[in-house]
Amino acid sequence: MGERGQRRRVNCWWIAGILLLCFGKRILAQLRYSVPEEVQVGTPVGNVAKDLGLDISTLTDRRFRIVSGPNHALFQLNQNNGVLYVGQSMDREELCDGTKVCLINLKIVVESPLEIHYVSVQITDVNDHEPTFPENEQRLEIAELIPPGTRFQIHAARDPDVSAQSVRLYKLSPNDLFDIEVRDSEEDKIPFLVLKKPLDREQKAEHRLVLTALDGGSPSRSGSLNLTVTVLDANDNRPVFSKDIHTVSIDENAPIGTLVVRLNATDLDEGSNSEIEYSFGKTQKKKVLDTFELDSVTGEIRVKGNVDFEDTEIYRLDLQASDKGQPPWTAESRVVIKIQDVNDNKPEIEVTSLRNLVPEDSKPGTVISLISVTDRDSGVNGKVICTISDNVPFDLTPSIEENMYSLVTKGRLDRENVSHYEITITAIDCGETPLSTVKALSVQVSDVNDNRPKFSQNPFELYMLENNAPGASIFSVSAVDNDLNENAAITYHIVRGDRLQGDMTSFLNVNSDNGQISALKSFDFETVKTFQFQVVATDSGTPSLSSNVTVNVFILDQNDNAPVILYPVSSNGSAEGVEEIPRNVNAGHLVTKVRAYDADIGYNGWLLFSLQQVTDHSLFGLDRYTGQIRTLRSFTETDEAEHKLVILVKDNGNVSLSATATVIVKLVEPKEAFAASDVKSSTKVDDEDNVTFYLMITLGSVSVLFLISIIVLIAMQCSKSTDYTSKYLQDANYDGTLCHSIQYRSGDKRYMLVGPRMSIGSTIVPGSHANTLVLPDRRGTSGERQLCFFSSETSTYLELWLYELLAS
Repeated sequence: MGERGQRRRVNCWWIAGILLLCFGKRILAQLRYSVPEEVQVGTPVGNVAKDLGLDISTLTDRRFRIVSGPNHALFQLNQNNGVLYVGQSMDREELCDGTKVCLINLKIVVESPLEIHYVSVQITDVNDHEPTFPENEQRLEIAELIPPGTRFQIHAARDPDVSAQSVRLYKLSPNDLFDIEVRDSEEDKIPFLVLKKPLDREQKAEHRLVLTALDGGSPSRSGSLNLTVTVLDANDNRPVFSKDIHTVSIDENAPIGTLVVRLNATDLDEGSNSEIEYSFGKTQKKKVLDTFELDSVTGEIRVKGNVDFEDTEIYRLDLQASDKGQPPWTAESRVVIKIQDVNDNKPEIEVTSLRNLVPEDSKPGTVISLISVTDRDSGVNGKVICTISDNVPFDLTPSIEENMYSLVTKGRLDRENVSHYEITITAIDCGETPLSTVKALSVQVSDVNDNRPKFSQNPFELYMLENNAPGASIFSVSAVDNDLNENAAITYHIVRGDRLQGDMTSFLNVNSDNGQISALKSFDFETVKTFQFQVVATDSGTPSLSSNVTVNVFILDQNDNAPVILYPVSSNGSAEGVEEIPRNVNAGHLVTKVRAYDADIGYNGWLLFSLQQVTDHSLFGLDRYTGQIRTLRSFTETDEAEHKLVILVKDNGNVSLSATATVIVKLVEPKEAFAASDVKSSTKVDDEDNVTFYLMITLGSVSVLFLISIIVLIAMQCSKSTDYTSKYLQDANYDGTLCHSIQYRSGDKRYMLVGPRMSIGSTIVPGSHANTLVLPDRRGTSGERQLCFFSSETSTYLELWLYELLAS
């Protein structure tokens, strides 16, 4: 245990030595002033700012001040000129009793950037006390047989002043028998009355003298003691101590009753003249009498009170040994008791906080607090090692003064992860049985705007029906920000573009507070089917941060377009037409075909034909899907020559829309029919020569395009796997219809709108009125899915387009 303690002391001394080597030059650079005691309040001590080279105009902004500490109220700093002046009246004897050099150490701090300076002010002594004796009068009994040269200790004068201001010499009133001899001790000058000539009690039994003590001040101050010497008869041997000075050591906190030393004095006389009685000297301090007791018979000195090294390191006891002769003889001795320090004081931690809140963007090395650690013990017991908890982004940096540290950041802070730190500071001394102190320091991290707003997804997809109500809300976006207060307050706005995109965003508005998006106009599926826009979320921090999100809008079709009759159309624009057929046609003869189209898609554009009115139901039949009118039987002589057919064309929307066409069928004799046909041909042959030419070119181009489309479709199908083709397309039968050209893309899917005849393996898409197919695509990486829309009529859109071309 002893070896371990010794090694710990050695290690602590090494640490202390290294710190002194590292910071020694900077310690010598600290300021030092001196000022006499008891000067007036407000007396300037020195211009600290000037001596430190600080800019006086910045002292107030940089909080030029004295850090709180012991005796810090004795001085004040003027922030206007940087002068250090006396703050209150000072008594050096009260501040530094018994200390030759009285130093007051001050810590001075300026901020932005942080600087710590150390200033020492020496309080110099002035001669403000006069020497005083413990008593006004002292009586001495001296036997007449005492030989000349014998010394008698008398009361020493005390002067609280130090150095030259303390007691310097003693003067005795003029006489022929006595003189003064002074012995210098470590603390004071002890006077002795020296007998110059033998005494003769018969001549004079009592002598009155005056002893004057003078200090070294200028002018000198003095004090006096009245001495009364009574001449006695008899005892001619004095006691003799074994040593003039006894030096012993005891540990502090020694129990009461502990034996310190046993004095030994002898007297060559016999009887009562050799019986010795021990006592403390007349000038012994009260503190000694409170701490130690002396057995007058045995001469044992024992501990009486608390022995504290931090209070007093050394005691000096003046002792006397007197015999019981008449008159008694007295001998003097001194006992020096040195107190050995014991590690009985825990380190003390003082924290001076410079920042209440630490911004999370503080750079590494930012000073948070000043840590001062003290230990009242001395030597190794007073050497302190200071540490903090490991799991915090802070560190302790030693200062230029011993046991001074700065708490600094050692890494980046993130309030969103940790907003509050509890730092544990541990100070442990280097004593053989080390003592430690733990102190908790709370550090709050303040927010800075370092997080952008975040949307829950990107992009957003919005499916909305056409013909929406203008001004109504159509969608809502929301973003979150991990910051606090205004750094997390989000506003929204739409990015305005140009051209077509700009035209669409100009009809949108967003609530800047909640992200609610409203449309300022009604959208038409037949005009625009899809578009996109961007919404930007911006926080209110300084500087502000933002992020944007894309919103893909898909307009869904509604049944808002009625069917339009393409044929028959009369010259005045009404849906009426006249058809002439021979009477001798057979059943199933194609009379005519009603053609119509609907701008809507899906079920909304799927047209059905029905006979609304007919003269004879047995003669004519209507295909509900193609609009073809055919004869059901052969005509007879009794059948009327003219028949009126009213055809209703209706779509399949939830609320269906319809149109009607009227066809007048006239029965003519075969010859008349051919003649009429020839007449018509001859009248139109000139006009239609050019039309026929263009028609042939158009039909040829369309046929080529159609064949190319079929070849491409076959090639695409063949490129797929055999399983896919056999599973999904082997039973497909589209009755000659073609794919619609309108497609949608959403994420990794692509859609086409299809008619009611679905292939095996198709999937009904919700919200599509059961006319949208999703065909799984097994092509690997593309991840697209194709959908096709088929018209309800057996004729293709190609036929409708061709018919329009011919009609024009």
